[in-house]
Amino acid sequence: MSDKTYYLAQGNEVELFEASASMDLPVLIKGPTGCGKTRFIEYMGEKLNRKVYTVVCHDDLSAADLVGRHLINENGTFWQDGPLTKAVRNGGICYLDEIIEARKDTTVVLHSLADYRRVLPIDRTGEVIQAHPDFMLVVSYNPGYQNVLKGMKPSTKQRFISLEFNYPKPDIEKNIIIKESGVDEETAIKLVSIASEIRNLTDTDIQEAVSTRLLVYCAKLIVKGFNSYEACIHTIVQSLSDEDDVLEVLEKLVGLHFIK
Repeated sequence: MSDKTYYLAQGNEVELFEASASMDLPVLIKGPTGCGKTRFIEYMGEKLNRKVYTVVCHDDLSAADLVGRHLINENGTFWQDGPLTKAVRNGGICYLDEIIEARKDTTVVLHSLADYRRVLPIDRTGEVIQAHPDFMLVVSYNPGYQNVLKGMKPSTKQRFISLEFNYPKPDIEKNIIIKESGVDEETAIKLVSIASEIRNLTDTDIQEAVSTRLLVYCAKLIVKGFNSYEACIHTIVQSLSDEDDVLEVLEKLVGLHFIK
């Protein structure tokens, strides 16, 4: 079996990413959780033969976490590059996942890398690094999480080529589930139908739709021998809500496809 990352294209995203890489243009990917953004970056890293430095952004992520910091050992003080600096120096894709979760002062560091300059100034060492020819900056976020306090400034967005991801079309999602889990086609079709019906619910308090990732997890449990209904409950239903009334609706929906 090949160790290469499996990815099934939905449109022209592969060609657009390759073109952006060839022109040294940064890429922004937006889409819901679990729709394949990270998998796509891993796939493109292999396709372009570039190492991927992935950083999962959060409220406490500082500029030093990206760029680097001075550390101390038995020999004294030394500088250690962060993942962004490593990618800039040596080449590779620096992928900042959920960029809107990072602090505002952190994202400022990216500006000089996301335009024609392609340089990274390191204030603490006085160094200005010219990006390696194979360096590429990629960021992603979930538009559903944006609010007044967390969001990308339009001036920052305009520095990137943008790709919008969504959950795969039914036939593509079915094939992904089969490939990733080894489940039979009939079961995969039922899982896709369940996901589609849940994603189309409008009168329930579900903050996040069913991800393709969850469907794969569910299919893997079924292949392992778990009852299909129970597998759906433990992967899909329980992951989406803690509210009794919502859980009841989701359980009934699953019951329409799989016997309890």
